[in-house]
Amino acid sequence: MPRKSSQNDLYPEFSADSVEILSKETVFKGFFTMLRLRLRHRLFRGGWSSTFQREVFVRGPAVGVLLYDPERDLVALTEQFRAGALERSAGPWCLEVVAGMVEEGEDLRDVAQREVQEEAGLKVQELHFIHSYMPSVGGSSERLHLYCGLVDLSSAEGYFGLEDENEDIHLRVFTRDLILRTLGGDYAPGENPIDNAPTIICMQWLELNREKLVKMTLTA
Repeated sequence: MPRKSSQNDLYPEFSADSVEILSKETVFKGFFTMLRLRLRHRLFRGGWSSTFQREVFVRGPAVGVLLYDPERDLVALTEQFRAGALERSAGPWCLEVVAGMVEEGEDLRDVAQREVQEEAGLKVQELHFIHSYMPSVGGSSERLHLYCGLVDLSSAEGYFGLEDENEDIHLRVFTRDLILRTLGGDYAPGENPIDNAPTIICMQWLELNREKLVKMTLTA
């Protein structure tokens, strides 16, 4: 009979002290930073790997907030230009959750509240933690912290963003059902109106937790 697994089985065999950084060079520093590393690491079969080179896209932590109105069953997403989506077949204007970078020493929940105010003009009534994850561990250091913010979306649509940060944001409100049907639609790659990981993860979390959120709101 197979041994019953536990959470401890999910942890890797090695940790950070099984990596040896031989050199670190900044090859680009602008809106983002790119490092070039020479390193080696321990091998599962024993011993060490040969020395090799990797470039790492350095970006600090960020916060993403799904805006949800449990009373009206509405979801609000931001629409804005994204340079990384220039080759996207549906175009570089993307529907996303509210998001922003975390400055050193900032509290994640404070950042969430600030970004919701800047990008949506709303005040969060309740903030629920969803998940923290790394979007692209193969080459980026970024970590994204996701939340669900309960808000009143009865008259929330509008245009927002900070001009000094070149933000041009259109806040749009949709029924939850429409977003879910769109996510499950049969689209060609790059054609689904919602094709970014934070929004997909947040909507999956909402579908699993919506009844609890609604019940909490009704009994508050």
